Amino acid sequence: MGTQPASGVTTVKQNEIIIPDLTIKDLLSSIPSHCFKRSALRSSTYIVWDCFVIAMIYKAANYLDALITPEYLSLPNASLYPALRFSIWALYGFWAGLFATGLWVIAHECGHQAFSESKFINNSVGWVLHSALGVPYHSWRISHAKHHASTGHMTQDQVFVPKTRSQLGLPTFDPTKEDISGSSVSDEVKRELWEALGDSPIGALLGSASYLLGGWPAYLIRNASGQKRYPAGTSHFNPKAVIFAPHQYGAIVLSDIGILLWLGAIAAAINAYGFVTVFRLYLVPYLWTNHWLVLITFLQHTDPLLPHYRAPEFNFVRGALATLDRSLLGDCGPIMAWIGAHATHGISETHVSHHVCSKIPHYNAWEASAALRRRLEQAGLVLQGAPGGWREVYRVFKECKFVEDDGNVIFYKNAYGLAASRPKFNDGNASDSGVEIDKL
Repeated sequence: MGTQPASGVTTVKQNEIIIPDLTIKDLLSSIPSHCFKRSALRSSTYIVWDCFVIAMIYKAANYLDALITPEYLSLPNASLYPALRFSIWALYGFWAGLFATGLWVIAHECGHQAFSESKFINNSVGWVLHSALGVPYHSWRISHAKHHASTGHMTQDQVFVPKTRSQLGLPTFDPTKEDISGSSVSDEVKRELWEALGDSPIGALLGSASYLLGGWPAYLIRNASGQKRYPAGTSHFNPKAVIFAPHQYGAIVLSDIGILLWLGAIAAAINAYGFVTVFRLYLVPYLWTNHWLVLITFLQHTDPLLPHYRAPEFNFVRGALATLDRSLLGDCGPIMAWIGAHATHGISETHVSHHVCSKIPHYNAWEASAALRRRLEQAGLVLQGAPGGWREVYRVFKECKFVEDDGNVIFYKNAYGLAASRPKFNDGNASDSGVEIDKL
């Protein structure tokens, strides 16, 4: 986003983002009908494959670990043997966690009833898989369905809801010194916002790292990054939480039972094999899985190019299209991009079609996405973001700081109060604010 200082004011040339005026019937009709078919048998083969790959990764790490002895390998210093073993098991944790994310994605599809035609099979398989990964299946299934119904809605979406200027305690908006759209900001306001928000490289790095490591459990336990209108401490583990309806009480309890069984299994394993072994073989891949989950979903729903809506301008289609497809690990080259997509079943690469129809199974989502992209391109919409990886998380974390308290279609502003994008409606209006780009 280029800047142009003039008379103590910074002005940016913004991207005009088309606010779609399409119908869900239009979008669904662009997708071949066979893409909507679900097969429990075919879906199950992906569970078998993911488990097989994880087992092979373990076998390989275990085999290599056994070879790191003076009998098989001569190293110049004795301290290099444990260092090499550590490196092997660190790689095991990375790769096992990546493919375990694939199991997480399949459980997520169960919650959308995309695994099978049978609701009982979907919920049974989903409960087992998600419980084994430390996820309260029904609790998250219910809140996630609300997310899909209200994606990008400032008061109805469930997660990755932007904080507003007032919620962050920033200086009150001054129309004489800044443009509501974020196209022009005075140097004085820039300094005030920078001092209030802070945006040092180290701060952004530590902030994004802590987000990736602890964001998922923090969301489940206390609604971190969730809907701001919920009471403080709203938890997915509380059957009486505002997230859930009274008739869902039993499902939440069942989810909690799954988590208690999961914790009990970890405790029993630690008792039998020791903490170090359990940490190395299960907990490290588990942390990596949580990391990938947050990285993928954060980048799907957070970017300076993505609009957020308040009620007067929101509808389901606009929400569904307020997300991006990204090539997971694509910034590391085509081979890593293929591995990232394969291991996580394309959840990052086909996310727009997933929001248009969440019952499409992942193995059909590729064809569905290709067809949907052609229709969206006809409407002037290209919802393809930069490749998903740590560098992109860092960039987005720096660029997406807050949104304004006013406006029905809003975009993130950075720590200077500048926004990279503004809305464009089909009637030709560039903004719902009526403010011209080059004026304060």
